[in-house]
Amino acid sequence: MNDFDFFGGAWNVANRRLVKPLSGSDVWDEFPGSTVSTRHFDGAANFDEIVFPTKGFSGLTLRLYDPATELWSIYWANSARGVLDLPPMVGRFDGPRGEFYADDSHEGTPVRCRFVWTVHGPDSCRWEQAFSVDGERTWETNWTMDFTRA
Repeated sequence: MNDFDFFGGAWNVANRRLVKPLSGSDVWDEFPGSTVSTRHFDGAANFDEIVFPTKGFSGLTLRLYDPATELWSIYWANSARGVLDLPPMVGRFDGPRGEFYADDSHEGTPVRCRFVWTVHGPDSCRWEQAFSVDGERTWETNWTMDFTRA
């Protein structure tokens, strides 16, 4: 249940986001961010707020561990919309890599969404988001965040 303990503290974030996901485009928008993450419930919960200073919005993530299923649920909200996005992403870590999935939609298109967390060490990690529209046969990565300890 301590999978996200590595993430505690302050981080600088290099974002790279696909401008038009699921369109065949390979044009990326790159922008900075910063986040502070805190540990709760003896490691069974994690919370962070991320600020995107050049984008005019911020976001928050709540991660909760269910000891009965040994799965994490990841919830997201952003200041532009002011609502908690549902359903949560659900999954687990296997060593330094965590995979989390949910059914979602993008601009009206049903998608399978995947988050991948990769821990590179105490001062570096990566998060990425990808969509699949073909039953998980192929994935299009549309957002990456490279974190370095602040």
